[in-house]
Amino acid sequence: MEEVAVVENKKVILKKYVDGIPTETDLVVKLGETIELKAPKGSSCFLVKNLYLSCDPYMRGRMRDFHGSYLPPFVPGQRIEGFGLARVIDSDDANYKSGDIISGITGWEEYSLLRSSNELQLRKIQLDDGIPLSYHLGLFGMAGFTAYAGFYEICSPKKGESVLVSAASGAVGQLVGQLAKLHGCYVVGSAGSEQKVDLLKDKLGFDEAFNYKEQTDLDAALKRYFPEGINIYFDNVGGSMLDAALLNMKVRGRIALCGMVSLQSLSSSSQGINNLYNAIPKRVRLEGFLQSDYLHIFPQFLEHVKGYYKEGKIVYIEDMCEGLELAPAALVGLFSGKNIGKQVVCVAKE
Repeated sequence: MEEVAVVENKKVILKKYVDGIPTETDLVVKLGETIELKAPKGSSCFLVKNLYLSCDPYMRGRMRDFHGSYLPPFVPGQRIEGFGLARVIDSDDANYKSGDIISGITGWEEYSLLRSSNELQLRKIQLDDGIPLSYHLGLFGMAGFTAYAGFYEICSPKKGESVLVSAASGAVGQLVGQLAKLHGCYVVGSAGSEQKVDLLKDKLGFDEAFNYKEQTDLDAALKRYFPEGINIYFDNVGGSMLDAALLNMKVRGRIALCGMVSLQSLSSSSQGINNLYNAIPKRVRLEGFLQSDYLHIFPQFLEHVKGYYKEGKIVYIEDMCEGLELAPAALVGLFSGKNIGKQVVCVAKE
């Protein structure tokens, strides 16, 4: 019998359910567990070495004790999971062979034993010298696809329209703004620091950008940037920005509800939306969406956005931290805006 290598497998564990904004102490990096570097015969599983993990705001929804959502909650005491990039080490699944690079939902740990299913959104990655591997988590991954599907499918943009993007330097917002510019729109981004505002204008090509933390009156700020009103609001934050946008929408405006990162609690929000009435006389359409509903257009997205990237028409900003032990801080940092661009954790160098 051949001897199977056994190695330590560090993992990130959810300590207990969280209702408010998660903190670093809600997660713990657990040492001491081991794993065999082999996929058990007859299991139809495959073993991967995780290379990069994606930190995404939707993961906060899985930290609470709520079973009525589109994804089940994480289990306290067990390792969490999220989108990642990994290399196959051993496989008992004919569709995956050793050496394949895959993207999809994987464990927040050094090695994961996976079984293929639609829920995991697994895809093989074709390596391309012109594209950093980690970009398959951001620009060419779930975040980029969220921007693409939300902007084209939900917002139905027309050339010359006015577009507001919140959390505009984040993983999704930065691409929404650039796609809107390429479509011939006037684009304004809001972000939470002067550094991010400069990035939006100087590097990402937004027409205007402002620091929402410096505004005492968001309604007045939007009226300054959109004297004629807003056609499209791509909303990543909810809360007071959504309320202000509702006062400034044009007739037949569209609001894509992508995320609500400003909410203190996802279950009991003390902060309601006060200006929803405006959606009636202005005939505004508000629509929430999930990227997973649009996977049929994923090939089209890859073709378009890869083309734009290779032609230099799109840039992408990543915030990379090194080592699984820094993953809890990287994830909770999303909710205070610590990240500049797409937050990724490098677990292992390829």
